[in-house]
Amino acid sequence: MKSQPLSFIEKAGYSCGDAAANLVFMSMILFQVNFYTDVFGLSASTAAAILLWPKLWDAVFDPVMGVLADRTNTRWGKFRPWVLWTSVPWAVVMVLAYTAPDPAWGWSTGMVIAYAGITNTLLMTLYSMNNMPYSAMSGVMTADLNERTKLNSFRFVSVNAAQFIVSGFTLPLVAKFAQGHDRAHGWQVTMSIWAVACLVLFLVTFFTTKERVKPIQETSSSPKQDFADLMKNGPWITLVLYTLFQFGMLSLRGGAQFNYYHHYADKGAMFDFLATLGLTTPELQSTGSLGDWLGYIVHGTRDNVAGSNAADVFNSIVNMAGTATTMIVIMLSMGLSARYGRRAIGIVCFGLCTLTACALYLLPPDAVWAMLGLQVLSAVVYAPTVAVMWSMYADAADYSEWQTGRRFTGMVFATIGFSLKVGLALGGAGFLWILAGFFGYDTHLPSSPNAIEGYRVASSFVVGALFAACTICLLFNKLNKQTTLQMSEELAQRRLQAGALPAAA
Repeated sequence: MKSQPLSFIEKAGYSCGDAAANLVFMSMILFQVNFYTDVFGLSASTAAAILLWPKLWDAVFDPVMGVLADRTNTRWGKFRPWVLWTSVPWAVVMVLAYTAPDPAWGWSTGMVIAYAGITNTLLMTLYSMNNMPYSAMSGVMTADLNERTKLNSFRFVSVNAAQFIVSGFTLPLVAKFAQGHDRAHGWQVTMSIWAVACLVLFLVTFFTTKERVKPIQETSSSPKQDFADLMKNGPWITLVLYTLFQFGMLSLRGGAQFNYYHHYADKGAMFDFLATLGLTTPELQSTGSLGDWLGYIVHGTRDNVAGSNAADVFNSIVNMAGTATTMIVIMLSMGLSARYGRRAIGIVCFGLCTLTACALYLLPPDAVWAMLGLQVLSAVVYAPTVAVMWSMYADAADYSEWQTGRRFTGMVFATIGFSLKVGLALGGAGFLWILAGFFGYDTHLPSSPNAIEGYRVASSFVVGALFAACTICLLFNKLNKQTTLQMSEELAQRRLQAGALPAAA
């Protein structure tokens, strides 16, 4: 079916929206645990609660947002206007969420906890109001299966570009803007830069996209009926479980690997690695270039780097290498789903991800080059899953329409969003729970032998177990290539007969 090709500008414009979302998302995944413990000064249990409850609330709010989006009717469509309406509030709250209360304000511990909880809850709510409709747009911009995969490939190239920027530049920028102030000031300025970028990217998405696939009949059922129909959708159920495990893995891995590199990996070996790249300097000065910023951060010598931020820069480089590899492989693997089917790609790649994750435990602390190589290898086997899995969410919406004759794309993506947020919440909090429950973790002793063993186990075997769970979910998903093509052809005929394919105004 080649009835609805999308232009390069529209694909690129759509991708900007998730690039913006990932400036927040990856900051949460990679740094939020340590931001609350190290900058806000909260205990591990308190930080876990602040990470958990706002995301659980947001998960509950996602289905509500799906109902609202499915019943939104404007000249811009159902989902697209939400990207515009939330753009400015998102930018404002994003800055507030990463602004630590100044000790001079005299706030009590309870007030600091309340501020962190409220701002994080607001940010997660706006994330849901923006990103759930945005994700649903991919199901209504085109009905062409291959175009959907291409659209999501564009999207996740931009996502990984944002991840590259966040993982590679956040900590160096924080350190740069903390000069003459403190780390809290560095975080506030850095996140203000990301917030402005979010606002611009959301506006680009709104002004360059269109919704084309209209429902054969407008949603007239109750939300209760929509959900009851979803419970009959087997592929949707497996994708909900898959999403729970995948985003739990991403959240847990972000916090675990941050500590793995900062407390297990040998700082002397990291210093040698950075010296090989010309990113060290014994002088406390900076001329303003990125290389000089990094050199400024990693000052000192190999024998005196305990107090430096060599781990920050090494962590950034490892993340940047992984995301750069992911971007390249996504572009190279665009045609795989048309040849083998999305489900098959997911099963094979997640199975390989299980093995690469577990292999991290085997590396000694000074094997920093092997750590980098394993990150690149992991990105190679993970990258093909990124675009195809989000295309499968749109396929699940098609499956409901195929079964019931009614389309409720918003509800499908909202419930997937529910699972995503619960996974994020449980992953971030679960990492801290594992450390506290099994390894006696104390935030004041982050480099104790027990804590380090916890970082190693969580970064490898726990992450591997979650990848294995993703693989099992896809094995039970019946949307193989043949079924998906049959479904697409039958739905195309129904829409043509009902006049639901012409582009909306």
